[in-house]
Amino acid sequence: MTACAIETAPEDGAVGSTGITIAVDGSYAARLAGEGEALYPERWTLDGPEPYAVPLPLDQPEERDTDVHPLSDGRVLIRRRVEDRHAFSLLYPTGPGTGELPLGGVEADELTMLPPSPDGRCAYALAPGEYSTAIWLVAGGAFGPEHVAEVQGHCTGGVWLDRTGRMLALNRQQSGAPVKAVAVDLERGGEVTPLLQITEDSNDRLLLADPDSGLLLIRSDAAGHDRLGWGVLSSLRPVRFPECLRLADCAVTPFAVQPGQVLMPESCAVGLRVDGAAGSWLGIWRPAGRRLHQLAAPEGWLAGSGMWSREGVLQLPYATGTVACALARIDASEVFAHEVVTEPAQAEHAGGEPSGGSGTPVVCKPVPLQQAPLTGRVGPG
Repeated sequence: MTACAIETAPEDGAVGSTGITIAVDGSYAARLAGEGEALYPERWTLDGPEPYAVPLPLDQPEERDTDVHPLSDGRVLIRRRVEDRHAFSLLYPTGPGTGELPLGGVEADELTMLPPSPDGRCAYALAPGEYSTAIWLVAGGAFGPEHVAEVQGHCTGGVWLDRTGRMLALNRQQSGAPVKAVAVDLERGGEVTPLLQITEDSNDRLLLADPDSGLLLIRSDAAGHDRLGWGVLSSLRPVRFPECLRLADCAVTPFAVQPGQVLMPESCAVGLRVDGAAGSWLGIWRPAGRRLHQLAAPEGWLAGSGMWSREGVLQLPYATGTVACALARIDASEVFAHEVVTEPAQAEHAGGEPSGGSGTPVVCKPVPLQQAPLTGRVGPG
C-alpha cells in the first residue's frame, strides 16, 4: 500500500502534527487523539479484519505540535519539543499502561518528520539550518538519533522514490533561487541529483511518488500560477498539467497513489484532498482519464489521509463521536466504470520508450524531467 498523511502544510508533502500518519505497508497508523488540551498518542491497527485503536497515554498530556509516527513492529515513535531540543521515544502498549523507550534528541531550532520510511523500521527528520538542511535518522539506528546527510540549501517536503528507503526527494531552495525537487541518495552520503525542472525560473515541487509505476505528482508555477501535474520517474516524457485538476477557488492536494501498477503510470488511481469554502472533500483521478471525480468524504474523515490497495480500493480513516476508529472503502473500478480513457495505458522503460510487457521494475537513477509544453498539448488528462 502507498500512503501519506498530510494535513498541515500539505503543499510540500510534510507530515503534519494533526490528522493521522499511516505506515507504508498499511499495517499501523498513529495520531494524537483526545479533545482540547487533553491529547494522547493513539495507535491504529489496520491489517486485521477490522481496524481498532489502542490509546498510549503517559503521565502528562501531549502538546499539539507533538509528532507521532508508526513503525511496522507496532511501536509508535513520538517527537516532543523540549526548549531547543527535540526528544524522541518509542511508545508501546504494556499491560494496562504504556511503555516508553527514550532514544535521545536532536538540537535544532526547527525539525520536521519525513513521511514513513518504506522499510517500516526507520524514521527520518529534516532540520533546516542557515545554509543547509540536515537529514537525521531518528529511529532505527544503533545509537539513537544519527546525522546521516547534509544537503545544501533550505529543504522541505520529503517523498520516497524507492521501496528500500535509499532514495529521498526533497524540495530545495538555494540562495533565493526557485524551489527545485532533487533526489538524495542516503547510501552515498546524501549525494544530490537534480530531479525536476520545468523551466529555469519556476518553482517545481514534488508532492507524491509511487515507486512501482514511477508516477510523480508535481506542483509548479511554470505557467505563471500554481498547477498540479504529473510525470514519470526516470523518463524523458514531459510533465503534464491536466485541466481537470484545476478547480476554481479550491486547493487540490494529492495524498495517496495506487501501488502495484508496475511501469503503468497512466492506470494508477490517485486520491486527492479538495479544500474549498464548503470544507474538505475527496477527489479521485487517474492520468488515463480526463475527469476528476469529486465525492463526499465520510463523516469524521481525518482529511488528507488514506491508502490504496493494489486492487484499487481507497481506504479512508475516520473517527466520530460514536466510532473511535474505522476505515471507509471506495472501489476505484466503480468510480471509473463510465470514464472515457484518452490514452491506453502502456508499460514504459526508464528511457521513456513504451514496452510490450511489464516484467520486474528496474531500479533507475533519477534523471531530471524535461521541460513541459504548457500550452497546446493534446493528451491524457
